[in-house]
Formats: sequence, C-alpha cells, structure tokens
Amino acid sequence: MDDATGLLITVTGTDRPGITAQVFGLIDEHGGRVIDVEQVVIRERLVLGILLSPNDPDKLAAALASLADELGVEISCEPASVGNAGESGPRHFVTVVGQPLRTGAIAELAGEMARLNGNIEQITRLSRYPVQSFEFLVSGADGETLRAALSNEAAQQHIDVAVQPATLYRRAKRLVCLDVDSTLLQGEAIERIADLAGCGEQVRRVTSEAMHGALEFGDSLRARVAMLEGLEVAHLRECVERLRLTPGAKTLVRTLKRLGFQVAIVSGGFTQVTDWLTERLSIDYAAANTLEVDHGQLTGRVVGHVVDRTAKARLLEDFADQAGVPLSQTVAIGDGANDVDMLGSAGLGIAFNAKTPAREAADTSLNVPYLDAILFLLGITREEIEAAEAADPLAPIDDSGEAQMLHGSF
Repeated sequence: MDDATGLLITVTGTDRPGITAQVFGLIDEHGGRVIDVEQVVIRERLVLGILLSPNDPDKLAAALASLADELGVEISCEPASVGNAGESGPRHFVTVVGQPLRTGAIAELAGEMARLNGNIEQITRLSRYPVQSFEFLVSGADGETLRAALSNEAAQQHIDVAVQPATLYRRAKRLVCLDVDSTLLQGEAIERIADLAGCGEQVRRVTSEAMHGALEFGDSLRARVAMLEGLEVAHLRECVERLRLTPGAKTLVRTLKRLGFQVAIVSGGFTQVTDWLTERLSIDYAAANTLEVDHGQLTGRVVGHVVDRTAKARLLEDFADQAGVPLSQTVAIGDGANDVDMLGSAGLGIAFNAKTPAREAADTSLNVPYLDAILFLLGITREEIEAAEAADPLAPIDDSGEAQMLHGSF
C-alpha cells in the first residue's frame, strides 16, 4: 500500500450505543491517521464510513473482522485513495422541495447532477410535512451551470429546487425581508379594501397589470388609491382585521425569531396593514405607503414617496444597516414585479408563488402554498422548527392556514 492509498472502512448494521466507540477504539490500538469520517442512521440502520491511513492495514482489517462478529454488524475494508481527500472542487447545497416529491423526480435531478460531473456526497431529509424536502451536498459541478440545469428539470417535474454555495454564509443569513401582499398575506389587501368601496373589479385589473410589470407601480398605486376616495377609516380597519395570513406564515416568523433572525416587511400597500402585522407578529422593521386621511375618510391620495421597486431595494439596505447585517446575509421574499430589485439585491432572493418578473430576478422559486417551506431553503429542518416550538410551549403555533385570521393572541 503506497503513501497515496489508505483504507476505507464501512460499518453497516442495526444501530445501538457503543458501536462507533468500539470501532474507533480498535483503530486507535492499531495506530493510523483518520482522514475523513461520515456517519448516518436511517431508521435505526447505521452506516459509518472511515477513511484512514493505517500503520498495518492487513492486521487492522483482520481485527475489524473479529470485532464485526462480536458487534453483530458488517465491516468491510478496501483500499482507497487519500491523495485528493477534501479537494472535491466547488460544493453546493441543492434543496429539493415537492408536494409530493416523487422518486422519479429525484432520479432525474440526480442524473442531471451526474451529467454535469456533480458528485452527491450527502443527502439529508429536511421535512416530511407540510411538504417533502431533501438537501443534497453536491461537489464538482459549476454552480451557475448546475442551477440552470436543475431549474429546467425542476420545472418539468413540477417541483422546486434551490442551489446555493456550501459555505458558512448560507446559515449566516440573519435578516429576512418579506413582501406583504400575496406573500405574507393571502391576496392583495387593496383589493379587499376596494371591495368595500365598490370598485373591486377595477382595482383588481390595475393590480394585475402592475404585478406582471405591464404598468409602472407608482402610477398604478395612485390610480387605485384614487378610487378609494371617501371610504371611512373605520371601514378600512374592519377590512384589515379580516385579512388572512398565508399558511405557514406564523411558523416562519416565529421560528426565525426564535433562532435569532431579524424579520422585516416592506409593502407597496399601506401602513394600516403593516402596523397591524408588526404588532401581532413582533416584526422588527416595516415600511409601506401612507394613505391620506381627512375628517375620518380617505382622500384618495398617498402621502410622501411611493414604495415602489426601487424603494423596496433601498429599504432592504436600510433595514440591513439598522440590523448590522451585510446585504450578503439577507434574504428577500416576494412575488411581483415590484419586488424585482429587492430580490436581486439580497444575498438570497426567493420568489414565492410568483409572477414571471419576480421568478426571473430571484435566485430560486418556491411554488408550494406554505410560507414556512422557506425555512428548508435556509437548511433549517422540521426537527429544528419543532425543537424551537418546544422551547416555548406556552405560546403554541396554530398555523394550519385553514380560514385562519389574525384575531386573538399570536
């Protein structure tokens, strides 16, 4: 056995306490340098791999064979190169989300990775519900090429895929900034308000044009607000109290806050909505448009500058400065053309059930109905979410999203 060749030891069998300790104890008795190690337990089935440079590989292999009989496991030993250990080229996390996540879809994605010389080093389950999600650690493939190929395949398979560099910065994202209408909330608040004013259909038509980028947002907002002239502020409050969160929104915000993230909301809508959400969800930073009020009625005008796509990106920067977080450690989530600049500026831009302009600008898209699936793209597992909830048992989350409204305690 030459200097570039080591011994790869693979242990498989029913897991129980003490197996790993005894294997490493025997290796220590025979000397040698551990190069790499990986262990996983799947449904009480242990798989342990150890790459090392032993003093006497034949003697160690014989001793391990005896230990295998004693432990009731299988231990194999085979020569393996150690010359390039740890030098596998660029590494990326590939997060796959589906509802359901078919085995055929995983096979196609894995095939694309292999075609691009990507080697799957590790697969971790992130969640079983409300969606299925897995994280692949892939080495050797160019990131941009991998992202493009897997995005195309994901569209064909009707699943979502996110590709991110496997660096510390991925879990170091510390500020999450969300759009409000059709992201944090179901639907567009202005359309609900317009229904009260009797101009719902006209406002919906203008909203759709603006969200798809066919109409400049500032002009569209002023046109829609003008239709609300004369609406009583008391009626506006009633409408706000009937708005519904997107399923998973409470879980997302609560989990992020519990794990030390700061959360911001920025809206092309109105402060009456964002102020209310800020109070109930303990949002750290918020910005939106201000409706002008005179004698208890809306005047049909907006006070100050309009929060358009440029302003949203600038506000993300402002929030990051206030939080002491560089833009590279921010996450932006949105759905429409008004979110394009913000999605492009963030360290990670996520298009959530989005229109085409937002999908094209974002780093990745998520097309499942649950907002808390965002957590999986950050590498946060369902077990971590439940552990965070268990740490605060006096404030349980009811986040089914079934006709759920923001009444009552959070």
